[in-house]
Amino acid sequence: MDSRENLLFDADAHNVDDSDTSSDTIEMTGLEEVPVTPARRTSYGSAHQLGGSHDSDDDSDVEDEGDHALLGSRLRTRGPERARERSSELFVQVKRIVIETAPTLLLTTTGLLFTGEILDHVSHWNAMSRIDELIMIIPVILNLKGNLEMNLSARLGTAANMGDLDHPSKRRSIILGNLSLLQVQATIVSFVAACVAFLMSRIVSASTGTEGDIAPSENLRRELLRMLSARGVHKAKPHRPPVPVPPAGPVDRFIMVAASAMCAACVSSVLLGSFMCTLIVICRHFGLDPDNIAPPVAACLGDLVTLSLLGVIAELLLHVLDTPIPLILAVVLAGAAVGWAFITYRNEHVKHLLKEGWSPLFVAMAISSGTGIVLDTFVERYSGFALLAVVIAGLPGGVSSIFVSRLSTALHAAATKASSLVSAVQELSDDRQHPSPGLVMLTLISVSLPVEIIFLAAVSLLGWINLPLVFIVLQVIFFLIAITISLFIARLTTNFLWKRNLDPDMYALPFQSALTDLVGQLLLVACYEVASLLGVKVALKHKH
Repeated sequence: MDSRENLLFDADAHNVDDSDTSSDTIEMTGLEEVPVTPARRTSYGSAHQLGGSHDSDDDSDVEDEGDHALLGSRLRTRGPERARERSSELFVQVKRIVIETAPTLLLTTTGLLFTGEILDHVSHWNAMSRIDELIMIIPVILNLKGNLEMNLSARLGTAANMGDLDHPSKRRSIILGNLSLLQVQATIVSFVAACVAFLMSRIVSASTGTEGDIAPSENLRRELLRMLSARGVHKAKPHRPPVPVPPAGPVDRFIMVAASAMCAACVSSVLLGSFMCTLIVICRHFGLDPDNIAPPVAACLGDLVTLSLLGVIAELLLHVLDTPIPLILAVVLAGAAVGWAFITYRNEHVKHLLKEGWSPLFVAMAISSGTGIVLDTFVERYSGFALLAVVIAGLPGGVSSIFVSRLSTALHAAATKASSLVSAVQELSDDRQHPSPGLVMLTLISVSLPVEIIFLAAVSLLGWINLPLVFIVLQVIFFLIAITISLFIARLTTNFLWKRNLDPDMYALPFQSALTDLVGQLLLVACYEVASLLGVKVALKHKH
């Protein structure tokens, strides 16, 4: 069990002694009262089953009100009566998934459109016009920072469903530890994003034959903005000519960009991290499953909040670009990160996470570069590509993040009694007391399809885009392909990482989100190509 202890916030609280039936009963009482608590291999039934008595009455009230994990709880079949009870239980589980996920996905998809609007406005602000690295840093920092929030929601969702947040002192320790860890991660990834943006700027300057202190041409700026427009609802608006670049050298600009990114990321982590912790605790209190709600909310709000803060802070620092203030701010934030790291290391629940989860963040960033190439190639070739990319890439990403979080919770719960990590996966796959993962996947697909149709209808009625009926049918078909692939990627990735003793709550979501974005946009290209062969054209209506 040692290899699994680092995957749980406090595995000792769940490794109960099978020989002590009364102890089992006490430990399971808090979990059985909440219907979203995950099922474990030894907690599908009542306390008597935990104690090793398999002759106990399986249809006791405790079991009927018991754990609902990733796949819900399903009772053993004992004749027609038990079969009817099982069918009724499955209906309740599917209904719960629909009720909790449908509003979340609809709201987060709408939030992606607002992110696009914010991006469109922020990209025209004075700071973005004068410091080109600020434009380049946006996709990098949004990718890295968004994954941090999704990882946080997945970890806390698992902790909530495992019952670790039910005790006030432990809940306080876990939440504060995760918030301090988030500050460390945000500071590091924002500085890395600044370095990447500055390196991209040097490469672009060299390839265009410009010097480091001369702004790129307007054509180059349009190319950079085009790489960001996947989150937008239309092409960038024309704006005033670029303001002349300030006399500050490349080092001053790098310090200003790094300070802006670090400050935006840290403030965003405080605001969004606190909000996500509160949301998950509220979900637990009201009997909702945070795995159904938190991951897509974290991804959506992460982009909104970070992008807004980056634009505002960059505008403020632009006025003190030639002073030591940006450098002082960057140094203070770096020093604070060291302090947060020390606090995190002293927290027994999260100190091991300081060394985990870094590689998937940067691998996901590299995969997203491939997505940017796809977007850059096709965003102007196909009318409305950026707008439709929001739903064919963003919505499957949100759905699959829910699936990853639920599956990770179930694996953590099963690991408390399984003989090995591999056996936990196998037992979940072979278990006949619970619905198969395929049922959950079909339910999530069924939930997301109406959201897709509502989105297409809304953008058409609002006059943003003219969609022929044939294209709508093709878009829905390719969307179903995209979301099916994304769910299979989520399941395979989570199981693959778990079998290798890597916590899916730290490793799976960055891989899954990056691959889903890439696959979604490639399928959107295929949709346009098929529509073109059928003679269907999509017309984008610009807003002025």
